[in-house]
Amino acid sequence: MANEQSSVKAANARAAARLATSPTAVAARYDRRVGRIVVALSSGLEIAFKPHDAQGLEAARPAQLAGIEISPSGLGLHFPELDADLYLPALLEGFLGSRKWMASAMGKAGGQATTKQKATAARANGRLGGRPRKPRPLETA
Repeated sequence: MANEQSSVKAANARAAARLATSPTAVAARYDRRVGRIVVALSSGLEIAFKPHDAQGLEAARPAQLAGIEISPSGLGLHFPELDADLYLPALLEGFLGSRKWMASAMGKAGGQATTKQKATAARANGRLGGRPRKPRPLETA
């Protein structure tokens, strides 16, 4: 029990330190004109990002982005229409989703890239016979 109380006190201390040293969200809105979510910070700065670049907001329609709620601490953004949440400190560090989601998004973007090197490699692979054929399933009698 004492160990649990000490863990809670330590977590509260870390949260207080984060709030004392980090900007918090004071307002958030979706700007239809530019197609971005704009977050006003306690430091006086504003940040903006495209919703389709953030985890949970990829397929959101403008009407679903209209009601953004800010957590009491000012560290979280909640999109009730989508049941999606974003963590402000992670946004400020450039993370628009979990590591797994970000890696997937980067891989998808890389796969769509068209470069001279990629075309050259594809032609060389084609001269070698291309991608191996998938084995046929065994037929049962």
